[in-house]
Amino acid sequence: MEGEKNRILVFGGTGYVGRYIVKASVSIGHPTLVYTRPLNSQTPPSKTQLCNDFNSMGVTLVQGELEHDQILKVIKQVDIVICVLAYPQLMEQLKIIDAIKVAGNVKRFIPADFGVIEDRINPLPPFQAVLDKKRNIRRAIEAAGIPHTFVSSNCCGAYFVNYLLRPCEKIDNIAVYGNGDTKAVLNYEEDIAMYTIKVANDPRTCNRVVNYRPSKNIISQNELISLWEQKCGQSFNKNFIPGEEIVKLSETLPPPDNIPVSVLHSIFVRGDTVAFEIGEDDLEASQLYHDYNYTSIHQLLDIFLVNPPAPASAAFG
Repeated sequence: MEGEKNRILVFGGTGYVGRYIVKASVSIGHPTLVYTRPLNSQTPPSKTQLCNDFNSMGVTLVQGELEHDQILKVIKQVDIVICVLAYPQLMEQLKIIDAIKVAGNVKRFIPADFGVIEDRINPLPPFQAVLDKKRNIRRAIEAAGIPHTFVSSNCCGAYFVNYLLRPCEKIDNIAVYGNGDTKAVLNYEEDIAMYTIKVANDPRTCNRVVNYRPSKNIISQNELISLWEQKCGQSFNKNFIPGEEIVKLSETLPPPDNIPVSVLHSIFVRGDTVAFEIGEDDLEASQLYHDYNYTSIHQLLDIFLVNPPAPASAAFG
């Protein structure tokens, strides 16, 4: 039927970024399915509540394990598959890729990529190992001939504002990684989700990489702190953590604790989210969708002044 919305299936829809993607999909009117592990007495109450919320929004919850027959059955029912599985499950996507190839009906697959563009940077070894897995998934998708879009959403804005500024705590000191002048891209999670639903349905983005780098969301730590001081009327002491110290931590901390510090080095010391120019052949989300009013970092800090989003337990990588 002409004008009928694509059916979207989300793996990892109860995770930090996944829940935003599910809500964005529903808000645009897409029939939305979330594949989740079976709920039982051991399921955290927060996940059970989120699943109840999804049900009330009209989301179809499909409970199952990441086993071929189970995921193949649900993949045959949808048009678009978006994967937002967490780092420990990255290679589990090979099962999803295999099922999509067998099903043969999926118009677009967006893997659990997000973050930085792994094909363009070379960070510290612990983070590089994460990106190597993501590269392997990219190559497997391409080899399978599956219609896809790889997205680089850069940094989750609310997560990193919470992490860097600690707005919900009464503090006088703020840690600064490196010299504080390196630029980074901080995108509000709701915008990351909305851009993702848009690119998943856009013929222009098929078999392409899309970078989410809106101009108003490129900011350094020093600029972010200064802006926050202006908005909240408080001055903070900066505790600078040299890049060399972060490198040493990445070499001495045990896995997986060495990954977050390596991510911090990549973003705030090396500046990997802005380490390359957006060329004429590159796709950038805010340029693709001029009519979408994304949340600037100024507006995001205003949200924190009025109603701070709850800190996330983990959103690195």
